Amino acid sequence: MATETKAPASTTERTRSERTRRLLIHVGLIGFGLIMLYPLLWMLSSSFKPTAEIFREPGLIPWSFTPGNYTEGWNALQYPFHHYLLNSAIVVAGAIIGNLIGCSMAAYAFARLEFRGKRLFFAIMLATIMLPIHVVIVPQYILFAQLDWINTFYPLIIPKLLATDGFFIFLMVQFIRGLPRDLDEAARIDGCGHVRIFCRIPLPLSMPALATTAIFTFIWTWNDFFSQLIFLTSPDMYTVPVALRTFVDSSSQTSWGPLFAMSVVALGPVFGFFLAGQRYLVKGIATTGIK
Repeated sequence: MATETKAPASTTERTRSERTRRLLIHVGLIGFGLIMLYPLLWMLSSSFKPTAEIFREPGLIPWSFTPGNYTEGWNALQYPFHHYLLNSAIVVAGAIIGNLIGCSMAAYAFARLEFRGKRLFFAIMLATIMLPIHVVIVPQYILFAQLDWINTFYPLIIPKLLATDGFFIFLMVQFIRGLPRDLDEAARIDGCGHVRIFCRIPLPLSMPALATTAIFTFIWTWNDFFSQLIFLTSPDMYTVPVALRTFVDSSSQTSWGPLFAMSVVALGPVFGFFLAGQRYLVKGIATTGIK
C-alpha cells in the first residue's frame, strides 16, 4: 500500500512565511505609491472645483463639478494657453535636437578619439555635472545680453548644440564604449573617415541612449522655470512654467481653479512623451548602467 509523502512542516512554514512577506511588501509598495500619487490626484480633483471650495473641501471628490475652469484658464492670460504650449514646444524641440547632436558628437570624441588633454577635458566635463545652474546663470546672462539674445529662445537652445549637458555626454560615452571597436576598424578599412564611422556605426547603435537623452531633455526643459524666467521677459515669449506663474498674483485673489486646470493640461505632454518612450528609457539606463 502506497504511503503518502508529506512535505516537512518546516518547508511549509517557510513557504507560508515567504508568501506573507511578499504580500506585505506589495501592500507597502501600493500604499507608498498611493501616497506619492495623492498630490497629483488632488490637483486633478481641484481643477474641477470652484476656487472657493478648493481649500475649504480638501477631499478628492469635487462636490461642485466645475469643468469651466479649463475654458476660463485657457483664456485667462494675455494670450490663449496654446500660445504658451507652442512656445514650450519650440524650446523643447530645439533643446532635444541640440542635445542629440552636440552630446553624441562629444561622446564619440571621448569614447573613440585620442587627443591631447582627453582625460583632463573628460574630468572637467564630469565636474560640470556637479555645478549648479545658479553659479553660471549670471555670466550666462551677461554674455547673452551682449549678444542681444535676451527675450529670445536662443539662450535656451543654442547652448545645447555646444554639448553643455555633461550628464548626457557621460551617458553616451558609457554606451559607445560598450560597442565593439572591430566595427570601427572594418569601416576604416573600407575608407570611412570619422564622420562616416560616427554616422553609420555608433549613432544608429546608440538608439537606447539617444532615446533616454531625448526623454530626459523633454521633461527637464518642459518643467524648467528658473532659466526661462530669467531669459524670457515679455508675455508673448513666455513658456508654460512661466505662464502658470502668472496665475498667482500676490496683490489680488489667485485663480486656483484655472491654475490647477492648466497645470493638468501642462502635465499631459510630459506623461505622453514619457509613456511613448518608456521602453527605450528603461533599455537605455540598463545598458549604460552595467558598463
